[in-house]
Amino acid sequence: MLRYLLEKEFKQFFRSAFLLRFVIAFPLVAILVFPFAANFEIRNIGICVVDFDQSGYSHRLTEKILSSGYFRNSGNARSYREAIGFVESGSADIILEIPPGFERDLVRDGSARTMISANTVNGTRGGLGSSYLAGIIGDFTRELSREAGFLAAFPRGGARGTGITFYPLYRYNPLMRYTVYMVPAIMVMLLAMITGFLPALNIVSEKEKGTIEQMNVTPVSRVSFILSKLIPYWVVGFFSLTVAFVVARVAYGLTSVGGYATIYLFASIFVFAMSGFGLVISNYAKTIQQAMFMMFFFIISFVLISGLYTPLNGMPSWALALSGLSPLRYMIEVLRMVYLKGSSFYSLRLHFLALSAFAVLFNGWAVLSYRKRS
Repeated sequence: MLRYLLEKEFKQFFRSAFLLRFVIAFPLVAILVFPFAANFEIRNIGICVVDFDQSGYSHRLTEKILSSGYFRNSGNARSYREAIGFVESGSADIILEIPPGFERDLVRDGSARTMISANTVNGTRGGLGSSYLAGIIGDFTRELSREAGFLAAFPRGGARGTGITFYPLYRYNPLMRYTVYMVPAIMVMLLAMITGFLPALNIVSEKEKGTIEQMNVTPVSRVSFILSKLIPYWVVGFFSLTVAFVVARVAYGLTSVGGYATIYLFASIFVFAMSGFGLVISNYAKTIQQAMFMMFFFIISFVLISGLYTPLNGMPSWALALSGLSPLRYMIEVLRMVYLKGSSFYSLRLHFLALSAFAVLFNGWAVLSYRKRS
């Protein structure tokens, strides 16, 4: 009986030109566009320089800031009041004031002061822009230390160097590209969207058309009916995930450090859980509109507390505890750990247990909540 039900589902799927295009186009768009749209790196920060010194060192510092790739020159002001005008007009985000005697103080005393004024109406842009600028100034002082044997301390005086040089080693993402961090998480999001939404809308559409009533009067068991709705979307989910792997390799040069066997194992459990959750929604929804609103609510809630956009460690304790209710949290951690670090199954055993618990809960709920009337 299950064989014929699956044949029916696959025929319905391949008859839909929209679904065929969707399962191919969605992974392409998600991997090629979303990592740039969800990029939290702050670039193109407008900076206005008020250079009262007009010396070789002040010009060199300005050129170093503008060549960093984070800042763009919004203009040079002759006074701080004029620079404020750039900020108020929206063309500048940060003001760097270099006082008179900047080069003289560096050469004579080994220290100098500068002032950074940031527009923090957008707190993230102002805060990160100030941090970037302070880091560039710090790197500038280290260059002077190597060249002239002293370390200028600024802004705010700072402390003199100890002669120790640090060379940071960035593991797992040496070039510090934000897309490397985002791509695995977006793969999980598209997997959740495809395997959660499509099963939910499938059953509800049959409710609206009235064809499900014909199924209710047949001797098909509830388990066989649920499996016939799940298995096609497992196949679709794995296909979309494979397309995402290929696009990530071609577009970003990303390949899984830990191989793909572990990813597909966890993906099978995750797809099982999300498809079951979609069927739970479909059992309670009476129209496609209801199903879409319910799925949007839960999927967006799962995404926001999953750590996709914000680190879990940055959440308050209550939100961190609440994130344990999101299957996406565990799958995102799995994909990032395997894809970028090459973590083994043993390191992810707790994630496997959590995803298995979600799969049993949602699919058991889907079977029990399906009202089959004969």
